[in-house]
Amino acid sequence: MATIKKKLKNRVCVIGLDGVPFGLLQHLARTGVMSSLGRIIDSGHLHQMKASLPEISSVSWTSFMTGTNPGTHGIFGFTDFKPKSYEIRFPNYTDVKAPVFWDVLAEKGGRSVVINQPSTYPAHRMNGVLISGFVAVDLAKAVWPPELKDDLEQMGYQIDIDTIKSRGNPGFLWQDLIKTFMGRQKALNMFWEEEWDYFQLVITGTDRLHHFFWNAGQDPAHPQHQNFLEYYRQIDRLISKIYSTFRKTAADEENIFFLSDHGFTGIQQEVYLNAWLEKEKFLKFGKPQPNGFEDVSAKTKAFALDPNRIYLHYARRFPNGTIHADEAKAIKEDITRKLEKLEFEGKKVVRKVINTKEIYSGPYTTQGPDLIVLSEPGFDMKGSIKRKEIFGRTPGLQGMHTWDDAFFLAKNDFGPDLQISDIAKIIMDRF
Repeated sequence: MATIKKKLKNRVCVIGLDGVPFGLLQHLARTGVMSSLGRIIDSGHLHQMKASLPEISSVSWTSFMTGTNPGTHGIFGFTDFKPKSYEIRFPNYTDVKAPVFWDVLAEKGGRSVVINQPSTYPAHRMNGVLISGFVAVDLAKAVWPPELKDDLEQMGYQIDIDTIKSRGNPGFLWQDLIKTFMGRQKALNMFWEEEWDYFQLVITGTDRLHHFFWNAGQDPAHPQHQNFLEYYRQIDRLISKIYSTFRKTAADEENIFFLSDHGFTGIQQEVYLNAWLEKEKFLKFGKPQPNGFEDVSAKTKAFALDPNRIYLHYARRFPNGTIHADEAKAIKEDITRKLEKLEFEGKKVVRKVINTKEIYSGPYTTQGPDLIVLSEPGFDMKGSIKRKEIFGRTPGLQGMHTWDDAFFLAKNDFGPDLQISDIAKIIMDRF
């Protein structure tokens, strides 16, 4: 489909820093590690922003790029159930039910360059350039137009670091982070010179760094502390370059924005929701070592998917389901009351259990979870069915996502209750 190029009144640039919390960004700016960003903050407004629920990249970035909530865009997590089944599938870009704003912009004749955008795989036709980010498994299917693949391969562009190899291997992690970062810079240099109305670059290495080496950023005595800071210094230098170049070409500082898709904090304990549901008699398996949710008993009332989604075992939704609509309210209230009392070594574990009917709206709301378990900071909710204990740790993981301390940095003040789904309208209003 050919798009007629029209003269738009503005150009807009967005820089995404995946998983960077408001507090950490503020600290790095104040201490001079990110001095360039600090100057931008001083001349603008740094907002503390709420991410999506659940607070994960696939949901939050989709809410960002559609300006809607999961009940409208249809993405509820990295995994989901196949309809009327216990089988797990991995939703992708083709499953997004709401239009993304750069496609809306294309209808006005706008051309976009979007580099390393999570949850856009496989890349589809658009007016401009799209390089899909996490989770993209094949560069050939992650690029639009497809002929750009060879150029990206020649510059050493890679979609993500090797997360398996990086766990517990700091030497490899830093090497792969820098290699991936260099590829992003080369792609930026290549596509910045093209004609565009909207330009976006997302850095996902920040999220990976926090998962594996959150403690290094918090502890000045940590052997990897300086490496942690140096990675952010490199990001700051890139931001300085983009900001100064954008001001020269577009002039209006109101048209450049920075944001994260969720916050981060250190892990105290992982919380295995299915182990808790089983202990509290909400979940029952037909065998001692279940292979999957297909092994749940008809006596099951509820089960959980990563990271913090609880589904009622509805009769019309699942093959062995027995729960009917008139029972749902009482079951939800029972789960909520008991979960909100859960403690670990005297500490409250659950901040709030949220009924998704109160936060989701749209035609796909009933396809999502029934409850979201919002944890207290430090308690990382998990949906494993293999774990029999309620609390535990995964070796090599130090950081977890948080909900209400993402950030949004802009020249203007957009108020105190900003949510990531609000950003699409802010961007489109600039056009």
